[in-house]
Amino acid sequence: MSTDSAPVLVVGATGQQGGATARALLADGLPVRALVRDPSADRARAVERLGAHLVTGDLRDRDSLVRAARGARAVFSVQMPEMKADGIDFAGELAQAVNLIEAALAAGVPQFVHTSVSGAGQHTGSPGWADGRWAALEPYYTTKAGIQDRVREAGFTHWTILKPGFFMENLLPSAAYLFPRGVEGGLATVLKPRTRLSLVAVDDIGRAAAAAVAAPDRFDRVELELASDHLTMTEIAEVLGRALGADLAAPDMTEQEAVAAGMPVWAGTSHEHLNVAGQPARPEYARALGIPLTSFQEWADRRLPLTPAR
Repeated sequence: MSTDSAPVLVVGATGQQGGATARALLADGLPVRALVRDPSADRARAVERLGAHLVTGDLRDRDSLVRAARGARAVFSVQMPEMKADGIDFAGELAQAVNLIEAALAAGVPQFVHTSVSGAGQHTGSPGWADGRWAALEPYYTTKAGIQDRVREAGFTHWTILKPGFFMENLLPSAAYLFPRGVEGGLATVLKPRTRLSLVAVDDIGRAAAAAVAAPDRFDRVELELASDHLTMTEIAEVLGRALGADLAAPDMTEQEAVAAGMPVWAGTSHEHLNVAGQPARPEYARALGIPLTSFQEWADRRLPLTPAR
């Protein structure tokens, strides 16, 4: 099988980033092999209807990954830590990534495209990190940075690390992430009005991954701090308000006020870290590589209703 006709093994194809990558690859005419645990599941069947070939495997089962990766031209890698009764399983996230890296190497896959998070690896330089201010975020960033190290050191012919910023999809009212009381209840967050977010549309992550697969030499050893737009919370609220037909403003809340308004308790520290340190992802980095991006206004026009909120 030639490299040009070989498929790309896409992990997480039923999720946000893997799904966007599968769609982008298929749109470019590249064959997709989607790793799924249950090929009969509705979300797996939806990916299959797009034109992907389903292959059964599990990130906890290295042998299944070797079988899935054989003959692939590239692997798209993404992991999410499992939520357990005693907390978030970051050790499991790292183990799954190691399984995938080792399986891809064993199967002879020449290219590995991994998606991480903006700032991972530089996080210890955040103001207050050395003093323990962000200790609650340490397992998250340490795991992400550790996986990045393993990708760099694995020995792939070509590798790329994508480091996306704050997902625009987190701002969908249906996600109830920043709108826990619904649109009429307004935004509930400790993100300050002047805080700038490195926003990324999930579809742009897929486009970046597809671009890397299409041009492995150009994207070799590229670590892309990926953002589609870079706006203040005031600007974000203005765009959301217009799209939703609602009178929205960026709040200036204490953590206690935001939690009382419905903000998840776990979001407080991560959002305060964004207030203080931000994320290094910027749109100009992707543009320099020729990757088409989605502005936040374009995303809102496509994804949000234009009817007045109720």
